[in-house]
Amino acid sequence: MHLSTNEILYRIQQALNLTTEEMLEAYKLEAFPMEASHLESLLKRRLDKDFIPATYEELGVFLDGLVTLKRGPSPKKQNDDEAVELTNNLILKKLRIALELKEAETEIIFGLADVELSKQQLSSLFRKEGHKNFKVCSDELLMAFLEGLDEFYYTGEME
Repeated sequence: MHLSTNEILYRIQQALNLTTEEMLEAYKLEAFPMEASHLESLLKRRLDKDFIPATYEELGVFLDGLVTLKRGPSPKKQNDDEAVELTNNLILKKLRIALELKEAETEIIFGLADVELSKQQLSSLFRKEGHKNFKVCSDELLMAFLEGLDEFYYTGEME
């Protein structure tokens, strides 16, 4: 199973119950031009009319904007023009930062999707690539996290 950037964007929107306005605000906070009509096309299903594939940049900028939207501007945000490859691990990390999830909450979210990870397995997903304990976050694991996140917010755990 390959997770598309559109699928990830859509699932984050669903899990966090974000309005189009909130999503557009996230892009605006990152000074990224995003039209409501284009965003709606990104959130459509692949077979729908007007579907447009989301770029990694559109997903990455949204995640950065989500962090800013939820937590305010970062005092140590570096303006690096160096492109960072958007991996599942980075998506997971940005979501954890944006939602201020503690380790226990992250465990609960994976648990809601029937994924049991030890503390060590969990922390290995958030290590820097190249660290001896780094573990690649598979599409299945990211999908499970997004499903668990949906359940987590739906059940009111985060209210």
